[in-house]
Amino acid sequence: MIAIIDYGVGNLKSVYKAFYNLDDTVKITSKEKDIYDSKALILPGVGAFKDAMDRLKTSGLVGSLKENMSKGKPTLGICLGMQLLYEKSYEDGEWEGLGVLQGEIVALNTSLKVPHMGWNRLKKWKEDPLGEGIGDEEYVYFVHSYCLQPKNKEEILFCAEYGVDIPAVVRKENIVGMQFHPEKSGKTGLRLLKNFWEMIK
Repeated sequence: MIAIIDYGVGNLKSVYKAFYNLDDTVKITSKEKDIYDSKALILPGVGAFKDAMDRLKTSGLVGSLKENMSKGKPTLGICLGMQLLYEKSYEDGEWEGLGVLQGEIVALNTSLKVPHMGWNRLKKWKEDPLGEGIGDEEYVYFVHSYCLQPKNKEEILFCAEYGVDIPAVVRKENIVGMQFHPEKSGKTGLRLLKNFWEMIK
């Protein structure tokens, strides 16, 4: 079973539909037992970092999520869910994240319009099975005003250029993050989700 974590923040239905086409065991859940019983975790998210972390803490799931990730369970953070995987965010203050990946979430420093909203092209930075079948002319859908400043740039698989290079897909062993919405990114997004699913298998 693939567990999509429901903590009151996230585009759950579209994420569910995208994964259901790959694996009909996918389940939207807020139960700790499902986290332990699952073969993979999906952490979606939209909105503000602090609000999302507050809701995640209130859900009582932080401990079980971090434990399962640390034991090697495949995990995918989507959009704000990716940002929550990191140590800290400076969105309207200074807030601690889950800290399972090293880096900080900072304001998007570009001369272009913020938020970064719409379709943008992926640029491959590193070969990885997660990027199988994805070329340098593939477009995905972004909506964000803050971006990752990673400690370990070797974890970046794809970037998007928007005045600056924005880390778009990251991976450290079993933990994957996508700054954009793969579930809204057509065939390219679905291919990335399929590649993640292959990683689970």
